[in-house]
Amino acid sequence: CVSGDVNGVDLLQGLSFYIDSRAIIPRSLIAEALVTGHIDAWLDPESTRALDLCTGNGSLAVMTALTYPDMQVDAIDISADALAVAAINVARYDLADRIQLTCADGLTGLTTEVYDLVVCNPPYVNAASMAALPAEFRAEPALALAGGEDGMDFIRALFHDAVQHMSENAVLVLEIGNERENFERAFPALTPLWFETSAGSDQVLLLTRQELS
Repeated sequence: CVSGDVNGVDLLQGLSFYIDSRAIIPRSLIAEALVTGHIDAWLDPESTRALDLCTGNGSLAVMTALTYPDMQVDAIDISADALAVAAINVARYDLADRIQLTCADGLTGLTTEVYDLVVCNPPYVNAASMAALPAEFRAEPALALAGGEDGMDFIRALFHDAVQHMSENAVLVLEIGNERENFERAFPALTPLWFETSAGSDQVLLLTRQELS
């Protein structure tokens, strides 16, 4: 685990989350897909277990638990500092009995766990964009933003290992920001579903287990 404060509360889709300099600000577009029900049609009605990978401040884990009250949610992040912030937000919504926080590098901390839904807002900013980030983003943990030369380093590792941790009808919902061109160059064989969001239709995608197999 990696360890490393401006304190405050930020809103995401009408929900308030504690935030400080140990984690990035809650702004994932996956939140829109959760609250609008866009993911629902792709989920097995018997779904019981979800994973929020790269949970950061924990906002997506909380929103997943609130959206799907029958699901247990595992939330993983490499940063112990970020997980400390996530724990505050889990407690704010009294969800400690349904959200398990784990410090690990991607999926490496898992063994036999299998999930029906995986949501992931990974580090995806490419190297050139990282060098040109405005000050507000440079103040946030680079660990949560930098995705390597083309922004796809974490995602390559995720796709390599994800299938073994996905149930037969599981789906992966992934945010890639402005990296669609790099995504399609890195994974030309994949044909994801792209969700319409307030930032356009090329930033959040859904892949089924079958597509990743």
